[in-house]
Amino acid sequence: MNRVLIRLAALGAVVALGGAACSSDSDDTATGDPSATVAADCDNIGDPNVVTVYSGRAEKLVKPLLDQVDESILGPGVTIEAFYDQKPVKILEEGTRSPADVWFGQDAGELGALAEHGYLGTLPDSVTSLVPAAYVDSDRRWTATTLRSRVLAYDPKQVSEADLPSGIDALVEDAEPGTIGYAPTNASWKSFVTALRVLRGEDGAREWLTKFKDAQPVEFAKNGAVLDAVNQGEVKFGLINHYYWFMQTDSMGADNVNAKIHYFKGDTEPGALVNIAAAGILTCSNSTEAAGKLVQFLLSEQSQQYFADETGEYPVLEGVQSKHALPALTDLDPPTIDLNQLESVEATEALLREVGLLK
Repeated sequence: MNRVLIRLAALGAVVALGGAACSSDSDDTATGDPSATVAADCDNIGDPNVVTVYSGRAEKLVKPLLDQVDESILGPGVTIEAFYDQKPVKILEEGTRSPADVWFGQDAGELGALAEHGYLGTLPDSVTSLVPAAYVDSDRRWTATTLRSRVLAYDPKQVSEADLPSGIDALVEDAEPGTIGYAPTNASWKSFVTALRVLRGEDGAREWLTKFKDAQPVEFAKNGAVLDAVNQGEVKFGLINHYYWFMQTDSMGADNVNAKIHYFKGDTEPGALVNIAAAGILTCSNSTEAAGKLVQFLLSEQSQQYFADETGEYPVLEGVQSKHALPALTDLDPPTIDLNQLESVEATEALLREVGLLK
């Protein structure tokens, strides 16, 4: 697997994405390339005139955009069917008979896991030529669609800005029990923990997670619920992605949102992780041309503006500006992370179970 790093350079964010095997020709088969093995057994049971999307992203975030997709985008007689809040394990369980054509994932770990098992094919030039090469997997198995930062939501009625923790270590140091909210089954939380493992090693991650557990964190089903709890004063802090706050202030009005957000910073700070949402075409898709057109649509100016304005994420298409007052990517100073390593979700879940933070 190619080494893939995420870092913010002086001229902007640079995300080099990787993590898939090579193309599925006979030479690849000889070298044991997983995508070639998968391609040899493909038996997609889906309708070739329907682009089936498995979305790891929430319905409320992306359904309004995908509802705009019709045959004018996909081609004559081709329609779309989308399933939301999906997990990569569904593809792994369905195997080569999966009806899925496109995986639209909410973080690098999801795409990396599918690529590792050979379930992502090669993206066409019509897709990869749309965005800077820095945002495309070096083997062209997937492309980022947006970027998002981890943040700390906080209740200003319970903690002043001057007293905010400087990082995740300060957050758990002498934390009052039951004051931190998080979403233990959410992919973004698991990617954060994976980044913690990458940056600090297994022992260092275990040490922090043990302290976190000792703080008796409050579990919620999703990031949005964590933010709601902070907003209502149920918890003092919440670990979420930045765009949930921007979406809430947009829908409710900033004056009606009590919660604020704080960005951790530093090239060794796991809490400053900048991750991606990304899309790829399944190796066994029986509608690859239309699937490519759908991914191309996700990278269009129309879609990128939707993400920038409606979900508050960072677009990957140059020149698209958000209506939100997002901090410049160059100001976030996230850690340098090998995004390929974020695919090690199984090891992360094992560690979380070991310390008692995942059932």
